[in-house]
Amino acid sequence: MKVAVLADTHAPRRWRSCPAPVAGRLRGLILHAGDVCIPAVLDELAAFAPVRVVRGNNDGPDVAAWGAPDTLELDAGGLRLAMVHDAGPAVGRAARMRRRFPDAGLVIFGHSHIPLDESAGGLRIFNPGSPTDRRRQPRGTIGLLEISAGHLVSAEIVGVT
Repeated sequence: MKVAVLADTHAPRRWRSCPAPVAGRLRGLILHAGDVCIPAVLDELAAFAPVRVVRGNNDGPDVAAWGAPDTLELDAGGLRLAMVHDAGPAVGRAARMRRRFPDAGLVIFGHSHIPLDESAGGLRIFNPGSPTDRRRQPRGTIGLLEISAGHLVSAEIVGVT
């Protein structure tokens, strides 16, 4: 199973439409870790593949009404994963996410705009960064996952700007 992971698109200020380097990688399942800002982004993404999303601190009731809860736990290709927008401070993050989502093998989050792929204590935590609001990062990024038979086969952070 192919999964594209996005976060912090911040439309319409930063995302006017899906950038071509992002669109070319959208297949399988799309996970958005919040700060979509307007539901039109989710409609646009859904034209490429099914979308699951969590609500970020900049998302209002309209994004929630589209189907964005504060947290999400799901099975993707047999892998139990969780998603939340803000995973809190870097110090102790993996342990905190393990306590919050004890059944997850992978936790996806956003908020910081800082790409991260880290494993600790039997848990993988993954932040795709932002494709459109890179802040202090050298480029905009998204995440690409491959899941097979309940295992995360690969996780990659890909530059898109």
